[in-house]
Order: sequence, then C-alpha cells, then structure tokens
Amino acid sequence: MEKYRFNVFGDILAIERSNSGWRCFAVGLDGKLGPMDLVVPPEITHEELPQYLYDIYHESAALSDGDIFEIS
Repeated sequence: MEKYRFNVFGDILAIERSNSGWRCFAVGLDGKLGPMDLVVPPEITHEELPQYLYDIYHESAALSDGDIFEIS
C-alpha cells in the first residue's frame, strides 16, 4: 500500500492509497492518526499530491506557515 506524509503549511498529513482511492489522516503531536474529511480523487497520482494539497489549503495558510513538502 502506498503511504505518504506531507507537511502542509505546518500541519502533518498522512495519505495512503486504498482500494477506493486515497485516505487522509491528521498526524497528532503524539504520532496518532485521526481521520480527516479531505477527499482526494482516486485519479490523483503521488506526484500530483503536493499540488492538490496546495490548491486545497493555500487560502487558509499564512505567509509564515511555509509551504507543502513530502516528509520521508
């Protein structure tokens, strides 16, 4: 299963591919995952995820929040 983590303007998101598309989780400070109401269309590829996340979240970010990048 494909699993990725992204820093999205200071918040950590875990995104994994499931049979029906993508599942999204917020990663807490303790590392625990909480489900999110974020829908990522199944046709979005791994390479397209950063741009998709930017398109969704850029309006709610402050200039000091940084950017979106994948965490290895």
